[in-house]
Amino acid sequence: MNLSAKIKKFLPVLLVIAIAAGAYTAWHLSQESEFPPGLMRGNGRIEATEIDIATKLPGRVEQILVNEGDFVEAGQTLAVMNLESLQAQLEEAQARQRQATHAVAAAQAQVALRESEVLTTQALVKQRESDLNVARQRLRRSSTLAQRGAASQQELDDDRARVYSAEAGLAAAKAQVVSAQAGVTAAKADQVGAESAVAAAAATVARIRSDLEDSRLKAPRDGRIQLRVAQPGEVLAAGGRVLNMLDLADVTMTFFMPETIAGRLAIGSEARIILDAAPQYVIPANVSFVASQAQFTPKTVETASERQKLMFRVKARIPVDLLQKHLEQVKTGLPGVAWVRADATQPWPASLNVKLPE
Repeated sequence: MNLSAKIKKFLPVLLVIAIAAGAYTAWHLSQESEFPPGLMRGNGRIEATEIDIATKLPGRVEQILVNEGDFVEAGQTLAVMNLESLQAQLEEAQARQRQATHAVAAAQAQVALRESEVLTTQALVKQRESDLNVARQRLRRSSTLAQRGAASQQELDDDRARVYSAEAGLAAAKAQVVSAQAGVTAAKADQVGAESAVAAAAATVARIRSDLEDSRLKAPRDGRIQLRVAQPGEVLAAGGRVLNMLDLADVTMTFFMPETIAGRLAIGSEARIILDAAPQYVIPANVSFVASQAQFTPKTVETASERQKLMFRVKARIPVDLLQKHLEQVKTGLPGVAWVRADATQPWPASLNVKLPE
């Protein structure tokens, strides 16, 4: 078969391909012509904030109360770890707290006892001072009488001995006061130690109760369960993942814009999102992030043409109130197109006016 025959054989196929290509080109040009200059689009996927529900302490998974796809509310219990060990620790800590409380009462009683001993010894000091005064007065009288010859030397010596004895008794009583006061100080120190033990025991009880509360894994915010990572009966280490959930109040699309557009976008600028799975709807959004550094940068940026190659990552966030109205229809991972305007004063074309499901 010569060359001309081969060409004639494949000519119909080539004609069909050419017609299809021409039709696509015409359609593409007609679509592009609908949009005025200054509009730019970027491809991306719908994303939501992922949250791992993980254990704080090592242990066995007792129950998982939700399934994949379930919607949950903030504070809702999602899973429960085995609590027997922590419950036993709590009872032990509470017993030690009661013991420490009784020790405080005993220390307070000791302080009262030592303080009463101080009062008793102080009264004894006054008594010894009185005895000393009497002995001294008697010695003065004895000395006067002995000088006149009206009293014997023996009586004078006895009165002098009584003074020495009273002085010794007074010194001993004062020493007892110092000892009693030291006993009060020691008793108060024991009381402080006992009160500290109560505070430590109370802190231990509070910590274990916090661990018990943390062993009931709760949703930190509203969202949807995406994955059950673990199953009841599994033993997990500290930080082991049990569930993965999506925060459906924080849904964005990430796409890329050239420097000429990204440099003019402001945080909060309007955007439009069209999903491949639902091209009949136009979803409103707002620019929530523009990267400060280019994602695609040539090795050297010296010419204007090279600078046009710079692409910046941009995020558009869907309003929370809109997400709440269509919560069950929100799905992550869906591809689509995000549109932004270089000039915020330029109106959106009719094909990009907001269109939402009823």
